Amino acid sequence: MLLRVRLVLPDRPGSLAQVTRVLGAAGADITQVTVLDRGDGRAVDDITIFNPAGTPRQTLVKSLEGVEGVTVEGIWTTREAPGTYPELEILKYITTAGDRALTTLVDSLPVLFSADWAATTTAEQRVVYASWRAPEEPPAMPAGFPARPMALTLDDGLHVVHAPLPPLALSLVLARSEGPSFHRIEVHRLTRILEIFFTLPATERSMARLLHDEGPEASGRKTR
Repeated sequence: MLLRVRLVLPDRPGSLAQVTRVLGAAGADITQVTVLDRGDGRAVDDITIFNPAGTPRQTLVKSLEGVEGVTVEGIWTTREAPGTYPELEILKYITTAGDRALTTLVDSLPVLFSADWAATTTAEQRVVYASWRAPEEPPAMPAGFPARPMALTLDDGLHVVHAPLPPLALSLVLARSEGPSFHRIEVHRLTRILEIFFTLPATERSMARLLHDEGPEASGRKTR
């Protein structure tokens, strides 16, 4: 099983080595490290670990927080294979997806961001397309969003990124229930992916297909 762990740890030599030793003793191996933030003597890292022994998450958390100065902000399941460049692979698929470019993007985002689901919605909160595991009804978003991607945590604890898609008159919602809230680096990563997506000729065609398939009597929800 692959897990993603967000750690706050001292930004000094040897800190990550201590984390590696503790995880090894618990039967888990680090396969990838992403530095999200550094400053004031602290670092925020997302580490991907392989947990073949199935060590309970709370046991892993207790072991990690036994290291001086280490705090675990979250631990959750990930499907992103370490050592790969998933953004490049997905963008390659999108460029050849034709009128399925938008649906390919929505289906791919939960894997790219270790999230639960993604969906595109209209201003009236009607789902145009949703990935696997998305709810039948999208969660209500607070009013007054800025015209840029923004991370927030809803009242029920669901972590989301809300990203307006002005060229399509839609909004994108990316959500996860486990782990910590979306980090600003993750929001920036999503922003760049969307910027590239909107340069593709297939983007408008994919939206036209969705609206055509939906028809005036359709419910508005499309899933694989």
